[in-house]
Amino acid sequence: MKAAEGRVFKFGDNVDTDVIIPARYLNSSDPKELAEHCMEDIDADFVKKVNDGDIIVATKNFGCGSSREHAPIAIKAAGVSCVIAETFARIFYRNSINIGLPIIECPEASKSIDEGNEVEVNFDTGVITNKTKGETYQGQAFPPFMQKIIACEGLVNYINQK
Repeated sequence: MKAAEGRVFKFGDNVDTDVIIPARYLNSSDPKELAEHCMEDIDADFVKKVNDGDIIVATKNFGCGSSREHAPIAIKAAGVSCVIAETFARIFYRNSINIGLPIIECPEASKSIDEGNEVEVNFDTGVITNKTKGETYQGQAFPPFMQKIIACEGLVNYINQK
């Protein structure tokens, strides 16, 4: 997995884990069940609109709140190929890498990219291309070890392959 490409769903500051996957659904750890309720408290139709490969773009502090892995699992299982934000909550960042969900910090991209834009992300270089606007932004590239974890679909699979 060297790149992601898709249509953007845009969110603002402080999208917390209880909005990503509401606590009332945490009685399941099944990714498909979690995906059915992804983002429903902030966008009730998100799961009906999202297609495999689509990208979430948000502003500051995406994934704040609880430390549960359910939030990045729900996002990934819903078909989202990458999350771009100005900043991420640290535990969400680590949980995302652990389960193989690519996330990238890029303040310029998070401010310039709009809902519905078509975006491509190169994980090797960190370059984010907004195909709709014809703009590029330089995000933080993934170090090789993180790329390996993501390519293996998460830390457990990576360790099992070693």
